[in-house]
Amino acid sequence: MSYEIKLDIFEGPLDLLLYLIKKNEIDIYDIPVALITKQYLKHIEILQSLNLDLAGEYLVLAATLIHIKSRMLLPVPDDEEAEDEGDPRAELVRQLLEYQAFKEAALSLDKMSILGRDVFGRDYSVKEEMGEEGEIPIREVGIFELVEAFRNAVSGIDQEELMEIDVEKISLSETINQIMDELNKKKMVAFTDLLGGMDSKMRIIYTFLAILELMKMRVIRAYQAVSYGPIRICLAVGE
Repeated sequence: MSYEIKLDIFEGPLDLLLYLIKKNEIDIYDIPVALITKQYLKHIEILQSLNLDLAGEYLVLAATLIHIKSRMLLPVPDDEEAEDEGDPRAELVRQLLEYQAFKEAALSLDKMSILGRDVFGRDYSVKEEMGEEGEIPIREVGIFELVEAFRNAVSGIDQEELMEIDVEKISLSETINQIMDELNKKKMVAFTDLLGGMDSKMRIIYTFLAILELMKMRVIRAYQAVSYGPIRICLAVGE
């Protein structure tokens, strides 16, 4: 596959780590490094298989996690010098807390300075389209939630039933147009529906890449009513 999307346009390695910590409901001050390292490396593998261009920082953090994991597996000697070294996770926790605070501050400023950017037309309601009412929060999702949904979607497909087709016959621009046509008809479409009915692995991958490209261009947005629940895609009206 010749097409490539730079992942750092969306989110960075600390975003992935925070996503995994939240997903596993882990105390950020007591990270189970072995578990998180395994899941982090698995996500890196998935992202690379999708031909996403990983910034060097992703691999640096992977090496850092492996190093911390190895240090925590070593026996702790009973001497004062060992006590002075402290928890090998401490620096990583500091970086995560600092980055999390920065993201929250940036999000608050973004909401204040671009009032109305997320407002949809009078005849359109995300909650109504998702069948949600009242005070149920409808939150926008990022690339890692989409990757998780993508993995779940393709895991249920019989790989033997997928056709092998020439990648040159697949056009990203054509795939983008197909997604736009679908959204113009229905306003909001389930993420799994966009991937459904595909007859080849390459078509599934190109559809996913087309969704990422449209999100990068702020043409579409993705939402969830419940954490790790179904994802819906809609046009970013009012951007």
